[in-house]
Amino acid sequence: MDTVLGIALLLIALAVGVAAGLLLSRIGRSGSPERAADPTPSKPIEGGRKIDTEDERGGKSGLKGLGRKSLDSLRVGVVVLDGEDQPVLVNPAARAMGLLRSGGAPGTIAAHPILRTLAGQVRRTGVRREVELDLPRGRAGSASAPLGLHLRAVALNSTHVAVEAADVTESHRLARVRRDFVANVSHELKTPIGALQLLAEALLDATELPETPPEERSEDLIAARRFAERIHHESARMGRLVNELLELTRLQGAEPLPTPEPVALDWVIAEVVDRTRTTSSAKNIEVVYTGPKGATVYGSDSQVATAVTNLVENAIAYSGEDTRVALTMRQDEDWIEIDVTDQGIGIAPHDVDRIFERFYRADQARSRSTGGTGLGLAIVKHIATNHGGRVAVSSTLGGGSTFTLRLPARPPESPLPLPAAIEIESGAAGLPSA
Repeated sequence: MDTVLGIALLLIALAVGVAAGLLLSRIGRSGSPERAADPTPSKPIEGGRKIDTEDERGGKSGLKGLGRKSLDSLRVGVVVLDGEDQPVLVNPAARAMGLLRSGGAPGTIAAHPILRTLAGQVRRTGVRREVELDLPRGRAGSASAPLGLHLRAVALNSTHVAVEAADVTESHRLARVRRDFVANVSHELKTPIGALQLLAEALLDATELPETPPEERSEDLIAARRFAERIHHESARMGRLVNELLELTRLQGAEPLPTPEPVALDWVIAEVVDRTRTTSSAKNIEVVYTGPKGATVYGSDSQVATAVTNLVENAIAYSGEDTRVALTMRQDEDWIEIDVTDQGIGIAPHDVDRIFERFYRADQARSRSTGGTGLGLAIVKHIATNHGGRVAVSSTLGGGSTFTLRLPARPPESPLPLPAAIEIESGAAGLPSA
């Protein structure tokens, strides 16, 4: 799907480039795209020969006609908004996606609020914006499946913004099916896994070794004790896997994201140290913190604590005994970065790009010995993304690793997804098509 989307975006970029050049030329000559005269290149060349400028002025068989036909033939929707967020160029695919709505006055039309929000952000920041979201179709409460869109907004000049819309409904549907399946299976597994853990604990109590010299203990009792300990260990590991699968499912969109709130990082650091105290003490690893006090990020306190905890636990798991794990914080007006540095085995260069994938293990044998699930770093990545940040890693094989969690230090902008009551119309008439 990523390949198809990439090809579609390349085609749309070429088509929008042609159409935008014509549009801006019309705006520059007359101040209004509706009344502008058609541009006429002095010496247009195609295939080594001159194109008849009369054909080009006709707008159907020349460059202008080619640009419009290119936009009309695309399966990706294109909407160009002017400085007042009025649509001045729309292709049929955008109409079919319902990206136009009835305007405030009778007989007028307007771009969907999502498009206007994206365009406003692009004008303010000067940076292109991309977002994937589900929009309701039909009236509120309709049983119709939501429309999945990948939106990309790019500034054409200081006022005009082009928005590309690719239909990704099917990929979103498949992702929902996968999330629902994982969530349902995980919920069903929690009961038998909990029963196994209780039975394993009962076996441990029943096979408690007597206070006698080892040579006087029954071999059967010793074997039963060893098996009971193994059952307890594996059932606990399976329980962690199920819990992390459920957590990852929630982070991937099965549940709505909580409203961003100020999160005190002093509390987060204290919580992380407390959660990892047992595992770090078992290997005599010191967890130290260096950074400012009173720092604040915006998001979910529980998710931020989970992300940092996962990074520290990962550092402890892949570090040797009698070493140190360092937490370091840096901040500026917009971002706060938390570094987690270990003195462990490091990561090979060919594994760095895949380390945040679900269940990916750089060293299969060693990963099994640590008892990890392979989901901890994937959870960190989704938490960072949901908070508008990112996570990165730098590592040297045999020389330790540094994971950097970057989170916003100021309140986020208004979220793009609209309430379910927002209605998307199937199309509108009266606007000149591309």
